[in-house]
Amino acid sequence: MAKRVQPTWQAPLEKPRAQLRLYNSLTRQKEPFVPLSGNSVKWYSCGPTVYDASHMGHARSYISFDILRRVLMDYFGYDVLYVMNITDIDDKIIKRARQNHLVEEYLASGKSLANILEDYEKVLPTFKENLEKTSDPEKKQMFEGLLKKMASAVDALTDAIKTGDARKVEEERKKFLEVVRDPFSEWLDRMKGAKVTEKSIFGGLARHWEEAFHRDMEALNVRPPDVLTRVSEYVPQIVTYIEGIISRGFAYESHGSVYFDVGRFDEAPDHFYAKLVPEAFGDAKSLAEGEGDLSEDRVGEKRSPNDFALWKRSKSGEPSWESPWGQGRPGWHIECSAMASDVCGDSLDIHTGGVDLKFPHHDNELAQSEAFTGRPEWVKYFLHTGHLTIAGCKMSKSLKNFVTIEQALKKHSATQLRLAFLLHSWKDTLDYSDNTMEMAVQYEKFLSEFFLNVKDLTRIPTEAFCVPWHQPESDLQAKLSSVREAVHEALCDNIDTRTVLDQLRNLVAQSNIYIRDNPRKLNRSLLRRIAQYITDLLHMFGAISGPRGGIGFPVSGGAAGTDKEEILMPYLKVLADFRSSVRDNARQVKATEILRLCDAMRDELLPPLGVRLEDKEGAPTAVKLVDKDVLLKEREAKRAAEAEKARKKAEVAAAAAAKEAQKRINPRQMFLRETDKYSAFDKNGLPTHDASGKELSKGQQKKLAKVQQAQEKRYNSSENLPPELLGVAKNEQE
Repeated sequence: MAKRVQPTWQAPLEKPRAQLRLYNSLTRQKEPFVPLSGNSVKWYSCGPTVYDASHMGHARSYISFDILRRVLMDYFGYDVLYVMNITDIDDKIIKRARQNHLVEEYLASGKSLANILEDYEKVLPTFKENLEKTSDPEKKQMFEGLLKKMASAVDALTDAIKTGDARKVEEERKKFLEVVRDPFSEWLDRMKGAKVTEKSIFGGLARHWEEAFHRDMEALNVRPPDVLTRVSEYVPQIVTYIEGIISRGFAYESHGSVYFDVGRFDEAPDHFYAKLVPEAFGDAKSLAEGEGDLSEDRVGEKRSPNDFALWKRSKSGEPSWESPWGQGRPGWHIECSAMASDVCGDSLDIHTGGVDLKFPHHDNELAQSEAFTGRPEWVKYFLHTGHLTIAGCKMSKSLKNFVTIEQALKKHSATQLRLAFLLHSWKDTLDYSDNTMEMAVQYEKFLSEFFLNVKDLTRIPTEAFCVPWHQPESDLQAKLSSVREAVHEALCDNIDTRTVLDQLRNLVAQSNIYIRDNPRKLNRSLLRRIAQYITDLLHMFGAISGPRGGIGFPVSGGAAGTDKEEILMPYLKVLADFRSSVRDNARQVKATEILRLCDAMRDELLPPLGVRLEDKEGAPTAVKLVDKDVLLKEREAKRAAEAEKARKKAEVAAAAAAKEAQKRINPRQMFLRETDKYSAFDKNGLPTHDASGKELSKGQQKKLAKVQQAQEKRYNSSENLPPELLGVAKNEQE
């Protein structure tokens, strides 16, 4: 007999899975993502210019970058080196630091109110002159609005002075100084800015706002960069980098400054200027903005208007560092090239920034970096986040139209802000509005209720998890599998988090249907796996902070490293079971006062402690730990709804009573009451003359007769009126 052998094994057919593709600003389309070196990704992100509070525009970029970074690392498994800079030497910082210093010095000088008002009269012509020169319609509108506020503040202060009330004068004085602070600071800077030489004044402002930025990022659950670079700490390397560009013939020195020669670079065979936005080549306005607020008088130093500063000769009132070209400071664009190259080498896999940085900042970065390395491509993938608008309007610090991160976090949680971003594409314009945030709040509530239900349902002995597997379980498992695949495809498609959250919504909706339709035979293990999968995705996106583990959003209020729910739930479960037993016994003996006390515990005592009890007919009471503020809002909303329901019920009852009362009025007497309209009546009670004694026309009398006949029909039918309404009607008649 022949020896038996194993049969031939049929290898499964391999189905190609979606691969990660990212929208690359360099090609304006989605491209397959392939790192330059195996699994390692070198990523440089433009950081903030720290001269003021971080705003929602910053949140838009850095939350989006954080989501992309988390997905690349935690989902796709790339080894990412994330580098970010802090711009702490810049025209905006210098000007703001000088102005703040001069205003504070002015206010501390002890000037009298009369002197301040005299100076205001000197400030006003300059301000109006700037208003006339402004061509930007949005900025012009802002200046006009400020001019009106200034006039109102002066009038209010003048009126207060006339009253002689010292307290009122001081109050209006403070308001006036707050309104005119910016025009005063511009005026003082023109007169005395050149005399501000202490370098710590500039460094102190930058350090203050950098620290505030890091606090904001921590509050938003944004991971810190692996490497953080500051311009002030990289000046020697920047100088060396500029020397390298000069040596290759793509930069030149002029009047102590160094400029990049755009024309020569663009003519070189292997180079191209303005790769990101070629149509912006020669855009004078954008180029001027890129050069900075303190560079208006340097135009004549350039060979071409398209050239941009690599090194700026410092003028009076500006901090300076030594260089081969004299005392000066780095230009804006060069800092990123020098610092990114110092950490990452001659090439980057990913470079990120806001869409407003494309031209000229990022195009200038590309040009100077490729001029330095001699290579045609410094960055392989340029990713730009979309604009942020405020209720449909452009957001701008210069227009005073911005919401700080600190202000935003007072209205919504970090989770809600992140969900708002996740519900939109990272590369598209996002409108920060009440509607946008309401969508995020409702999505969070939808998920939170699901998590709370699953936790309540799975808070039972382990053996209860072992239930038969039938068609409902197969359908739900199939849904989970299809969602997993759809989520993978969405993440591969330019990290499409909006589609991911839509898929999760569908999965939760089907899970809720499963819970509703199978109250007695739930497969709790399957529900827990679904909840855990959704939790893990939200954690990866940064919408859930802290270490992984558990289900759903963390319950606030626990000490660091502790699980509040794990500690409290056994005690709360005992309390809920005891209360249920008391309620059941109270129902049997009809002890209404005890039932009222049980309801009061549920509705009044436990919500302020962050505990929600949900009584279910024929099932154990559900116990859920929820943020107390959420519960208190729910309670107030419930009370308001009940009050509105009672009001409407009372209105309906009052209307019905009034209608029935109207029926009880004797038709022969109905007009006799209206002495303000009529002065004489016939034997049937019909009016014959109006209030002034003028006889009514036959047409008028005919109309009134029809009204009386209609009332007679109602009056005769009122004999069938219910007893409880009869008394009301009688009282109304009397």
